[in-house]
Parts: sequence; structure tokens; C-alpha cells
Amino acid sequence: EIEIVRVCMCVCARLSVCLAAGSAGPPETNLTKDWTATRRLPQAMIIGVKKGGTRALLEFLRLHPDIRALGSEPHFFDRHYARGLDWYRSMMPKALEGQIVMEKTPRYFVSAEAPERVHAMSRGVKLIVVVRDPVTRAISDYTQIISKTPNIPPFEGLVFKNRTTGWSTLCHDTVPLWIGLYAQHLERWLAWFPRHQIHLVSGETLISDPAGELARVQDFLGLQRIVTDKHFYFNKTKGFPCLKKPEGSSKPHCLGKTKGRTHASIRPAVVRRLRDFYRPHNQRFYRMVGQDFGWQ
Repeated sequence: EIEIVRVCMCVCARLSVCLAAGSAGPPETNLTKDWTATRRLPQAMIIGVKKGGTRALLEFLRLHPDIRALGSEPHFFDRHYARGLDWYRSMMPKALEGQIVMEKTPRYFVSAEAPERVHAMSRGVKLIVVVRDPVTRAISDYTQIISKTPNIPPFEGLVFKNRTTGWSTLCHDTVPLWIGLYAQHLERWLAWFPRHQIHLVSGETLISDPAGELARVQDFLGLQRIVTDKHFYFNKTKGFPCLKKPEGSSKPHCLGKTKGRTHASIRPAVVRRLRDFYRPHNQRFYRMVGQDFGWQ
């Protein structure tokens, strides 16, 4: 019964969009087909990056009546691939014809096996990557780690080798730093998918101008621009955009308390060394994608 209600809500949302656009809705010959919701493999995926803003993007996109997105991260292509595509399909939400099925698992972007596996599922799937200043991303990643594991070493202890004279060589293969080597990871995806099938979202702009980033994502997905600036307001306390009253709710919706939380304090000298480390990797990434994200 719950699923039937969801389907009806989706249908009503789509019809209201059509009427607002001056259309009488879908042709009568397609009504029966359009009202049959089925589980399908995703046609679009948010594949990265961790602590880049993927949860925010997913929640914003779910406002669109023609998007049906899985809320949890299935981790199919990196952890559960042996379960098979039928299991993966069963995880997806039911969708009407014309709606886009999506899922989000940021770990895919850095997985060595994921690009080939995703390609085997669908050569035409649209891929979205939310990227963020890798230094800020690494510190945010560490902040999340210590919130769950308080007794781990300080940030310097994770990203530097400890010599007797103090912190020395960067351990770039540690998870907080390794994820930020965007060019290295993207190169694997470009071996399987053309560049035009991969859309990059700026994590910084997603905060400062969520409507602008959502407009570009909707264009990439071939959707009408339904999610606009009227859906957002900036929460000064969190320093993050929140959604105005979503349909069916009496109050605004902000992401969880872990979003927009204060980052761990890192010494300026360490931050400078990280920026020096990432600079050539960032420049390579800019050349690869034809876009300068302005990370200093």
C-alpha cells in the first residue's frame, strides 16, 4: 500500500509539472504504460567523491518528479558485485516510464573494479562526480573519522611519516589524501566511458549556488529544470543550503547534523604542505576535464 501511494504521488507530481508547463499531460495512448511502476537498473549514478557533497546533491535531486533515487548506498560495484544484477535491481526504487532511476555510492570513484563493472551493466549510464578542494575534503574526511573513532592518531600522524625529528614525508596513499588524487581516479573511468557521459559538480558551488549547479545537472540528465532557487535557503548556522518546505512537509529540511559541522583544527603549516602536494595533481585534473576549479 505504501508503494502504491508513492507511485500515485509521483504521477500527480509529474502531471502537475506538465500542467504548469502548459501541457495537458502525456498522450492518452501512453497512460497505461506510464502508470506501471517497475524496478530498473539505474540510468544515472553519483559515483563520487566522499565528503564532496554527494548526499546534498542526491537530496536536492530527489525533489525532481522525474527522478527516483535510492536513499542508501548499495555499494554493489565495489563490495556486493557477486550478488548479481538481479539483486542490484531489487534494491532500486520502483519508477514510472520516463523517470530516471539513480543511486549514489561515492566509493565507486576510487574503486579499481567499478568502471569496468558499471560499463558491463550499461554503456550509456550517466555518471556524476562531485569534486571539492582536496585539502578541505581530506580534513572533512578526517573530521568524520575521529567522530566515529576518537582514539586514532592526530591528522599529522595519518598523513605524514613520523621521523625522530618530527613529521616528515607525506603518506599520500592514506585514505584521506589518496581520494583527492582526482586525475588518477578519473583516468580509470575515462578508459571505459567518454568524457561527455561524466558530469562534474563543484562541491564549493553546490554550497554557494545550489540552484545553479542543479540546473546544470538537470540539463546533463536531459530533464526540465524543475529544481530552482525557489527550493533553497541558506542556513547561516550550518553554513549550508537547506531545502524550503518540501512537498508533504510542514517545515524546512536541512541535512543531518554531520553536514556543515566544524572541521578538526589543523596547523597552518600542515595545510600549506598539503596544498603544495596537491597542486600538480590539481593542475593535471584541470587539464584532463577542461575546467579550472580554482583550488589554491
